[in-house]
Order: sequence, then structure tokens, then C-alpha cells
Amino acid sequence: MSALDHKDTAEKTGLDVLQAWDGAAIILLDLDAFFASVEQLDHPEWRGKPVIVGGDSERRGVVSTCSYEARTYGVRSAMPSVQARRLCPDAIWTPGNFPRYIALSKRVMDFMLEESPFLQQVSIDEAFMDISPGRFVKDHPILIANRIREKVATLGITCSIGLGTSKSIAKVASDMDKPNGLTVVYPGREAAFLAPLPVRTMSGVGRQAAKRLHAYGIETLGQMAAAEPNILKEIYGKNAEMMRNRCLGLDASPIETETEVKSVSNEMTFSTDLLRRDEIEQAVALLAAKVGRRLRRKQLAGHTLSLKVRYPDLSIRSAQRTLSQAVDDEQVYTPVLRELIDEVWEPGCGLRLVGVAVSGFGQRPEQMSLFDELPQPASGKASATRPPNHGLVEATDLVKNRFGEDAVRFGREFRFAERDTGTIAQKKDDYKDPLHPLENH
Repeated sequence: MSALDHKDTAEKTGLDVLQAWDGAAIILLDLDAFFASVEQLDHPEWRGKPVIVGGDSERRGVVSTCSYEARTYGVRSAMPSVQARRLCPDAIWTPGNFPRYIALSKRVMDFMLEESPFLQQVSIDEAFMDISPGRFVKDHPILIANRIREKVATLGITCSIGLGTSKSIAKVASDMDKPNGLTVVYPGREAAFLAPLPVRTMSGVGRQAAKRLHAYGIETLGQMAAAEPNILKEIYGKNAEMMRNRCLGLDASPIETETEVKSVSNEMTFSTDLLRRDEIEQAVALLAAKVGRRLRRKQLAGHTLSLKVRYPDLSIRSAQRTLSQAVDDEQVYTPVLRELIDEVWEPGCGLRLVGVAVSGFGQRPEQMSLFDELPQPASGKASATRPPNHGLVEATDLVKNRFGEDAVRFGREFRFAERDTGTIAQKKDDYKDPLHPLENH
């Protein structure tokens, strides 16, 4: 079975001719056009037609995902909805059903856990799993990969799987044969598989890094692996050798069964720009409350607050403040976020997006502010600061937990309801990237 044959499957070859697998075996499962596929499953009359899950094109919406039929028109995820509608005027549009997507995603992850306990879910539609032959895994990795694909198909959706000796190989391989494909890279064939691929194929090679590599005449991963040390060091610094090894297929990033949450965030794009200080403060308060509720659900408290804004010209500004005590109550940290507005906004300027994030979970960072007069926790464990009126937050959480998120709504939520673009986010929280990329894609 050739590592470069992107359509290798156990069904085609038969168990008796499968080459023995020696060493690590990692798969990356990627659900094909997941949101759109679920919509076509739930609406049979939409099958075979271009379907776009995204926000309102007249309110600055963005495409969350789209069916393969829509992709033939050039529509892509993260594309402005107005551009997508122009490219594919006859597409079927839907804002999406996130609870339904979560439920199906969980069933897929359960299928994977039936094969191996070493699962790392990295988003709602993507997960790594270690299926190396050994104590917990008895079958050949190719048989396992195909068995998972067959189980996923019973749900009425499809997935594409990459199988290799590392997470970086599996990730690259998963994109080779979509939809409903399996790409296998046998041990020892990693470098040959990667060598002819464009540098942007590899996690960690973002747009800016690719431009700098191209300036040196480096177009492929093989050329990147063979590049002069000073070139990679100039671009990647201390991570230069790590990137070289990744291009050679020598990545050794482990499967992290308990994926670390790096930050909890929420942002909102507004259909019309925010122009006044009072409405910006109200937007910050709304987002801070959403972040606070998710922090408490996850039993997390963080030391670092971040405020991000995007201007009409799409430029971004951000500011951070590190606190001496961990926080999970928006009543405590919203006043700090209001102070940060002055660092990112000037009166008279419009804002099309506002985002709030809390990070720095665990040990208190060096920088201190706001709570310096309070006693420090005895250990590095985050201990959330509680204001005197924390009972109001607890009571609100209890009601929402029992009756749903809309059971209690504040005036600020109604104020911005008509200015939401209706775009569904692919990921609710920011997890540590499975390959630790050095640059956003």
C-alpha cells in the first residue's frame, strides 16, 4: 500500500495483504462540511443543493461553513456573507442549530472512544486519537479508521480521516481526500509524503511565514526541511528545529486526553457600528456576562482580562490587564474592561466588533493590579474573587441552568439583539492548538 495513494482503504486491499504497522498510529478525524451536512440530513429537500450556514449578509454576517455544492461556486468558511451570496445567489441559507451539532459531535466522539481511550477533541468537528497497536488497541490501524468511518456514516454524515505516525502527519493527510476519504501514510514514508506539498499545508506556516519563506525560494515542505538553519531561525526563532522536524514528519506532539483550555472568550460583530461610549460599555458588559457564565460552568477563574475591537477598516486593537486574584464574576471584572476601552477606542470612531476574553488560569502571573490589597492564595490554584453581591450571579445561574439561557435576560441583551449578525461560531472556547502552531492561519 503506497503512502502516496490517497484512496487506500482496508476494503480495497483486504486484511491478508495489509502491511504490518510498526510504531505509533495517530488519526485525525474531520467531519466533512459538518454544519451544512447536518442541515442537509435534517432537511432532505436540501440534499444536492448549495447550503450555507452563516449570518445575515445584510448585517455583516460571516459564513460558518457551507456544503460542497456551495464550495463549487467559490464559497468558503469565514467568507463575508455578502460575498458568498454574490458568488452563489441561489444558495439555501440557514443560521444553524448549534445544540443539534453538539449532539451529533458527541456521538461521533463516543464512536472513537469505543476504539481507544486516547482521544483529543480539538473542535466540534475535529479530533485526534492514538490507535497505536498495543494494550488498548488490538486491530490494524487501517481497520479501525475504516470502522469509525462506517459508524459515522450511520448517522447520515461523513468524515475524512488521516492516518500516520504523528499528529502533524495525520492532520495533513486528513485534507488529502475529501469528502469521506482515508489517507494513510505508513511509518517510514513521512518525509516522502510531505516533501512535494506547499509550505502552507503545515500547521505553523501561516500567511506571513509563507511570504517570508517564498522570498527565499522555499515553496514546498521538502525545501523547508532542507533550508539553511539561519533562514528558519530568522522566521521561527527558537522553534526553527521544531518546524524542520515537523516538515520531516518527526513531530512528537502527544495526544492530550484532557485538552487544556487556554482562554474563555466571546465576541460579537455588530450589523451597524458602535459609535457612542455608552453603547460600547453596554456591549462589553454583555460579552463579559457571557464569558463569566461559561467560566463558572467550567469551574475556571483567570487572572488576565483581554478586550479586542475591530474597526470598520478591519484593523484590530486589543488591550490586556493582569489581576492579582483570579476572577470568574463579571461584576468584578467588567469595571476593569471598561477602563480598557480607553486603550483601544477614541471618541468618534466606530467599532464593528467587540470581544472579551479571560485567560491565565492557575498560577498568578507576575504583574498585579486591582486586588493588590487582598490576601494571596496559598497555592497556585486559581481561587476566584467573590464580590459581596455574588449571590445575584449565583441565582441567575441557577435559573438558567434549570430553565435555559433565555429564562433570565437583561436589558442590554435586548438592546443588541437586533444588531447581531447571526453568525454561529465554530468553537466556543479557545483550546490549546493540538500542534502548537506559531501563527494563526
